[in-house]
Amino acid sequence: MMSDRVLGGVGLALAAFYAWAATIIPEPFSSDAIGPDGFPIILAIVLAISSLYFVLKPDPDPQWPALNRLAELGFALLVMFAYAQVLPVFGFVFSTIIITAYLTWRLGAGPMASILNGIGTSIGLFVIFELLFGLSLADGPLGF
Repeated sequence: MMSDRVLGGVGLALAAFYAWAATIIPEPFSSDAIGPDGFPIILAIVLAISSLYFVLKPDPDPQWPALNRLAELGFALLVMFAYAQVLPVFGFVFSTIIITAYLTWRLGAGPMASILNGIGTSIGLFVIFELLFGLSLADGPLGF
C-alpha cells in the first residue's frame, strides 16, 4: 500500500518537473500549431493522472516481482536509454523497429510476431507523427 503511494508521489513530482521543463523549451521562429511544448505537456498530464490513481487507490497488498524480473526490467530501461543514443544515428524508423521488436519479444511474443510488431509500430508512428502531424523525426541513413 505504501509503495504504491510512494510511486504515485514520485510520478506526480516527475510530471510537475516534466511540465515545467516543457514550458522552458525555446520556441523557434517558425513552429507547428501546438508548439514545441504541446506534446510534452500532454505527456505530463497523462503521467500526473496515472500517478494520482496510485496515490488515491493504492493496491492493498502489492506483490513485488522476483529479483530476476527486476533485473529484466532494469535491462529494459538500459535498452530504452540505448534507443535514445542510437536514434540520431539509425533514425526513427530503424531504431523503433529494433526496440519495439526486442521489447515485445521480452514480453512474450514470438520472434516473427515481434519483428512484425516492430515494423508495424515504427511505420505507424512515422506516418502519424511525420506525415500527419508534420513533426520532424530523426532521419536515418536512408532519409527516414
